[in-house]
Parts: sequence; structure tokens; C-alpha cells
Amino acid sequence: MRKTERFRLDGPNPLWQMYRTIRFLRVFKNTTVVLIGRYFPSVKAKRWLYRTLLGMEIGEYSALALMVTPDVMFPERISIGRNTVIGFNSTILCHEYLVDEYRIGDVRIGDEVLIGANVTILPGVTIGDRAVIGAGAVVHRDVLPGERVVGAKLQTIDTK
Repeated sequence: MRKTERFRLDGPNPLWQMYRTIRFLRVFKNTTVVLIGRYFPSVKAKRWLYRTLLGMEIGEYSALALMVTPDVMFPERISIGRNTVIGFNSTILCHEYLVDEYRIGDVRIGDEVLIGANVTILPGVTIGDRAVIGAGAVVHRDVLPGERVVGAKLQTIDTK
């Protein structure tokens, strides 16, 4: 079960009303920083940019590859451990807007984690130290330390 806070809103769907939940200028600033970071080729500078301007926790030697998209609404809710690699075009979400509610949850990624290309990480999950997430996976549940998972259903793979 993902750990998210749930909020109901009256009226049209919450995405239509998103600026009741977060300030426009904050989203604009975060979006600008994320767009620059997605294309920025230096992982060292990108780490500085995201830590300084978005409030993300990113451990030493961790690398977000080209086109990685951290959450633009609540990037400060993302924590990435030390010496972790997040692959090309992956997305880390801390929010989700549904038809009648929106949810917010922290994303915690441990030390020495390998996340493949095109992975989507949903709000409220924890990925343990030394876990491996295969390319194209949708991380919709916690991943245990050392666990290796693949696919949309996060099937554990045996490496023996």
C-alpha cells in the first residue's frame, strides 16, 4: 500500500482546481527548473540545481540521467540516497490528481539503487537500498532493499 495523504475537493476534478492546492508561481518556477534540468548534461550540476532550487534531497554521487522528470508540484518530497542511478526519461511523482480527490506522498529512494530507463515512480513509495528496477516499470508499491523488479506489475526476479 502506498503511503499518501488524500484530499477531497468539491466541484470539478482536482486537476482543474490545482491552483487551489498549490501556488501558480511555485509550479511555474519548479517547471522551469525541471525543464532546464531534464536537458542539462552535467549530473553534478543537475544535482546542485535540484537540491538548491527545488529542495530535493539527493545523496553524494547520485545521478539523474538525461530527461529524468522529478515532480513539479512537490519536488521537496523526493529523497534520493547516495550513489544511486536514475535512468533516461524516468519520472518521479509525489502527487496524483484523480476525478474526486488528489493525493500527495513522499518518494524515498535508498542508497546504491539502480532505476532503469522509462520508469515511473508513483507517490508514496519507498525503494530500499541496492534495489534494481527494470526499464519501463511502474513502481506502485514499496520495493524491498536488494529486491530486483521488472514490469508494470513489479514482478520480483530471481537472480540465481
